[in-house]
Amino acid sequence: MKNNIIGIGIFIIIISGIYMWHQNRKSNHNERTVKQADYSQYSVATFAGGCFWCSESDFEKTDGVIEVISGYTGGKTKNPSYKEVSSGITGHREAVQVFYDPKKVTYNQLLEVFWRHADPTDSGGQFGDRGEQYATAIYYHDDDQRNIAEKSKRKLQESKKFTKDIVTPILPFKEFFVAEDYHQDYYKKNSRPYKFYRGNSGRDDYIEENWGDTLHGAQKHLTCTINNNVSDCKNEKKSKKELEEMLTKLQYDITQNSATEKAFDNKYWDNDKEGIYVDVVSGEVLFSSKDKYKSGTGWPSFVKPVDDGNIIEKADFGLHLPRMEVRSKNADSHLGHVFNDGPADRGGQRYCVNSAALRFIAKEDLEKEGYGNYISLFE
Repeated sequence: MKNNIIGIGIFIIIISGIYMWHQNRKSNHNERTVKQADYSQYSVATFAGGCFWCSESDFEKTDGVIEVISGYTGGKTKNPSYKEVSSGITGHREAVQVFYDPKKVTYNQLLEVFWRHADPTDSGGQFGDRGEQYATAIYYHDDDQRNIAEKSKRKLQESKKFTKDIVTPILPFKEFFVAEDYHQDYYKKNSRPYKFYRGNSGRDDYIEENWGDTLHGAQKHLTCTINNNVSDCKNEKKSKKELEEMLTKLQYDITQNSATEKAFDNKYWDNDKEGIYVDVVSGEVLFSSKDKYKSGTGWPSFVKPVDDGNIIEKADFGLHLPRMEVRSKNADSHLGHVFNDGPADRGGQRYCVNSAALRFIAKEDLEKEGYGNYISLFE
């Protein structure tokens, strides 16, 4: 009991530190080299969904989206700094501009992604970030966008999806100021602190609780690549009976009950063939042999996933002190854990994964297995 209390206390301190850091984050550099004009040939949409790191990450996982830029809009100060906006004195909201190909994704579909990645019933901010600067809003660029947004909002309200009213305002777009370079693609450049913040902010728990399996359908984000056809990607969760029929007992215990297989006595710990490792349940791509290394632990070890978007990291108290559990995004399979004792020259991370949670596809079999677009990893 004492160890549990100590573990929980340490975790609370860590979370508190993350929130303080997140609320006061700012760049030590003021450069703003990203240019909206570089994407002027595409259609543009502007959304405020709380933390722009999170909004940028979510929209960039949407098929048809070309680029997402983080910045500030809706305020009264010209070209404000992050420090000014985060203080709440300028009237700006953290926002993103989404540049997209209308032949591949519609504005209405982008709205569906927006509704599923924010809490439209919260007027005081979003999750751990409080204040108007983190409140949601849709900024329309023309009458067509305004009409589509109003219809979409009305449809969501009438669906009774939420017990509270939808309070997200639909406002005319006026001016967008690009945020400092430090904030652009933050989720890629600083993936560990970003994942830790997001995983413990409540955002993902809220999304899963309210939207579940409809999330991927809205994004049309290809999380598996069977036949390179999104219609072949099965995003719906399989039933317990289906999983028991398709998996061995060990595979089921590990992916569904977070068990751990024996070190040095598993299928892939010493596999040195070229290829990719996919989720044994869903087939979504997780790791590449290019990022596998001999850690000496007796389990398959990787320095990074192929796509951060297919991996979820969650705090795990199974051993009293918090560890970071690794799960697959689509199937929600338990994979293993991630540690900070990996090769320093390759990022310092060690994704320690159970072989039974994986299926290996050799490089020469990628095409026939439907993963042909991953051949380029080995060229």
